[in-house]
Amino acid sequence: MVLGFKVWAIVGLGNNPDRAAFDVAKVLQDKGHKIIPVYPKAEVVHGEEGFKSLAQIPVSVDVVDCFVNSNLVGKVVDEAIAIGAKAVWLQLGVIDVDAINRAKKAGLYTVMDRCPAIEYAARN
Repeated sequence: MVLGFKVWAIVGLGNNPDRAAFDVAKVLQDKGHKIIPVYPKAEVVHGEEGFKSLAQIPVSVDVVDCFVNSNLVGKVVDEAIAIGAKAVWLQLGVIDVDAINRAKKAGLYTVMDRCPAIEYAARN
């Protein structure tokens, strides 16, 4: 279901090709998703303008994909709820049950401890 959404804000996406977010963002882009990097440096990544926070993004966001530590992801999930995102996706190893429960209560679709690139590969 969540893979069907088109606009993905990727929190933790910068221009470091050694970080998983860099490759996963490219997979999403190649599958037709609009990616929006969210990173303190607000870098352009894979040709897409970056922003320092979710609140700065001037378009509607479908999915907030979280490449942050589990102890920081609760704040990101709360920001996703605040901007009216449709879903939150917590990457492999990112686990916060309380944050996921808040998102569900707010009506968001939720995915935790999974990777969209792996999900796409499993479909082929």
